Amino acid sequence: MANTSSAKKATRKIAARTAVNKSRRSRVRNFIRKVEEAIASGDQASAAAALKAAQPELMRAATKGVLHSNTASRKVSRLANRVKTMTAA
Repeated sequence: MANTSSAKKATRKIAARTAVNKSRRSRVRNFIRKVEEAIASGDQASAAAALKAAQPELMRAATKGVLHSNTASRKVSRLANRVKTMTAA
């Protein structure tokens, strides 16, 4: 348990920051899920629209420090490839 006032404040800040990050992370997951559901349904237009909405959300999470920038880029790239191959199939 924190003893000093500065340590108590630090734990409050960490708790607040954790709540914000948790919210951002679940928001990103929801956007990714929407893209994956659109891909599974086979609707290329809705999948492209969902990807277009998810991409800025992933990058925002990277700039805010919720995700590493390479992780966000990798997720966008892989989703984009999956949407792209839908047209060929």
